[in-house]
Amino acid sequence: MLRPVRVAFATCSALPDGWHDDHLAASLLGAEYRSWDDASVDWEAFDRVVIRSTWDYTSRVADFVSWCHSVGSERLRNRPDLVAFNADKRYLGRLAAPTVPTVYVAPGDALPRLDGEVVVKPGISAGARDTGRFGPAAHGEARSLIEQIQVSGRVALVQPYIASVDHRGETALVFLGGELSHVLRKRPILERDEVAPLAEGELAPARAMLREDLVALDTAEAAEHRLARQVVRQVSEAFGTPVYMRVDVVIGPGAGPLLLEFEAIEPHLYLTASAGAAQRLADAVRAS
Repeated sequence: MLRPVRVAFATCSALPDGWHDDHLAASLLGAEYRSWDDASVDWEAFDRVVIRSTWDYTSRVADFVSWCHSVGSERLRNRPDLVAFNADKRYLGRLAAPTVPTVYVAPGDALPRLDGEVVVKPGISAGARDTGRFGPAAHGEARSLIEQIQVSGRVALVQPYIASVDHRGETALVFLGGELSHVLRKRPILERDEVAPLAEGELAPARAMLREDLVALDTAEAAEHRLARQVVRQVSEAFGTPVYMRVDVVIGPGAGPLLLEFEAIEPHLYLTASAGAAQRLADAVRAS
């Protein structure tokens, strides 16, 4: 008789019981929740350690990546080298895929020239923290945010605001075990001429990220499917097939899809939005 696979879902101390969207998948796997930075955990006791709600890692990314490598590529999902690649949004410049045009402003770099409506965000961040949208009249505020990100030791990303987001939102394609599981339509979260206001609490994402109507199950256009599969293929060739991965795309000014980002560390997968998605994740974990 085969020994059951023992699984841990890695979370953070602020969410000791994990995130509710993951609970069914955890139950199907018999997974145990453990905080990634709990030094008392024997990670070698688990066959699979699945990164899920580790939503405090961005403030200690070096420690987190070090922990990932200590757990090891045989055990950790997704694998440590993919985590290290995906943790810094400068990966956008390393993919052979159409992406939202991005200027990277490292600490000490001169401030870039700003044109039109722009989005400013950190290269290492989550939950739309320290992220703002600014029209031409608010370029001074945009520069201030760039400088704040630089002072924090991070790289700032400056991108044009993609106008289609106002009426179409973002398309999020969720892949489990390398196969498309479900597609989501994500509402706009950035208001013009402000840094996204944060929610209260220890994790403090942007308030808009907690809206109950933030996402809805939807479909994607053929070109969006092709782009998402192209990104998944590139990532899989470099790092092995991810157990889970969310690919966020927008429609650019030329009416073609552009990669906004992909998330393969601890994305909200919205499993409860799609029938069978929790089972598909559980199956992908077992098969990995």
